Amino acid sequence: MMYTYTQLEDYIKKLYSFLSIDNPSNIDMKDIASRLKIKLNFWDEKSEATYIGGKFYIWLNKLLPKQEIWEEFGHELCHVLTHEGHQSYMDTEFLHYQEIKAENFALHFCVPTFMLLKYEVVNYHNIKDGIPFVTQTFNVTEKFAKKRLNHFRNQIQQAKSDEQHRKYMESLYRKAPPYSDETNSILHKLNFLLEKKKKGVSL
Repeated sequence: MMYTYTQLEDYIKKLYSFLSIDNPSNIDMKDIASRLKIKLNFWDEKSEATYIGGKFYIWLNKLLPKQEIWEEFGHELCHVLTHEGHQSYMDTEFLHYQEIKAENFALHFCVPTFMLLKYEVVNYHNIKDGIPFVTQTFNVTEKFAKKRLNHFRNQIQQAKSDEQHRKYMESLYRKAPPYSDETNSILHKLNFLLEKKKKGVSL
C-alpha cells in the first residue's frame, strides 16, 4: 500500500527526524523541550504555553496522570510551534480554531503516523484491538488512543481507496506513466524538436 502523508503528518515526521527520534521508546518530553529550546515547567494549574522575554515556556499541570501530561505537552507544543500572540486577546471563534488545531496536532505528535506504520496496528479493523498497544507503546490514555486509531483507520482506508483508483486508472490508460521505452523515445524526440523551434532553429 502506498501511503501519502498529510501536510501535518509530514511536518511531524520531519520534526522527529530533526530531533533524531524514530522509535516510541526514544520519545522523552523533557528532552524534546530542551532540544527545541522550550522551558518546561510543572505547576498545579491548567496547562498553557507562554512567550516571555524572547523565550517559550510550557507549563504543565503536575496533578494530571503521566499519560495526560504527555498529551497536554503535545497540545501546548502546537501553540508554541504554530501560533503567535496571547489567547486572551483573541475572539472566541479564532480561539476555538486554534484549540481544534492544537488537539489535532497533539494526536499526531503523541502518536506519530510514521511510527504507527511500522507496526501491525495498520491491520486492525477493530479499534478495540489496537487501543492497548497504542496506550502502552506511546504512553497515552485509552480515550486518546481510540480517537487516534479512528483517525488513523480512516487515513489507511483512504490510502487503500486511492491505490485502487490509481490501479483502475492505469488499467484504462496503459500509456500513462511509467511510459514504455518506445513512448519515452518518441517524447524525447518531440521535446528535442520543440526546443529547436523555440530557439528559432530551422527544422
